[in-house]
Amino acid sequence: MARPREFDERAAIDSAMHAFWRGGYEGTSTQQLCEATGLGRSSIYNTFSSKHALFVRALQHYCDTMTQHQIDFLESPGSPREKLRTLLLDTIEDEFTSDHRGCLAVNTLAELGDKDPEVGAQLAKDAERYVAAIHAVVLAGQREDELDSDHDALVVARFLHSQIAALRLSARSGTDRPTLERIAELALSTL
Repeated sequence: MARPREFDERAAIDSAMHAFWRGGYEGTSTQQLCEATGLGRSSIYNTFSSKHALFVRALQHYCDTMTQHQIDFLESPGSPREKLRTLLLDTIEDEFTSDHRGCLAVNTLAELGDKDPEVGAQLAKDAERYVAAIHAVVLAGQREDELDSDHDALVVARFLHSQIAALRLSARSGTDRPTLERIAELALSTL
């Protein structure tokens, strides 16, 4: 008879997520995952089958928590224009206060992008959820005359989504905070 699991699988996935977030997929060894989760190799492989499978679960956990947090903010009451400004400025704030880990989704896209179809599909699905939430805010802003209604709302949503990734990558490449803030304001001025 098999021994029952003696650990919290969700907590292990969360710990693995943070390890991958710090080191990336390739840069995180199985030993580092063992240290982060407190599990032995056999427990990791018996539960998750492979490092890749654990990474996919950890990335999904990230999307389910972090992206959902952004969506919840976008769906909250308030001025559409101000929500979009806050979204961009909070992205910059996060880059300068979160141990320079950036966004696990953006980091993974840069690292694995088109090299891993399963991860690519997972990231595309997550991006579509995020873009849909931004799209709803843009539509509300156009209805309320806070945003220019001459622009296609979905294109604006995709533009803002790409600006969030660009701000994150620019911060990681050394662009200073005041410059990033001016870039965010420029992006907002086009709306």
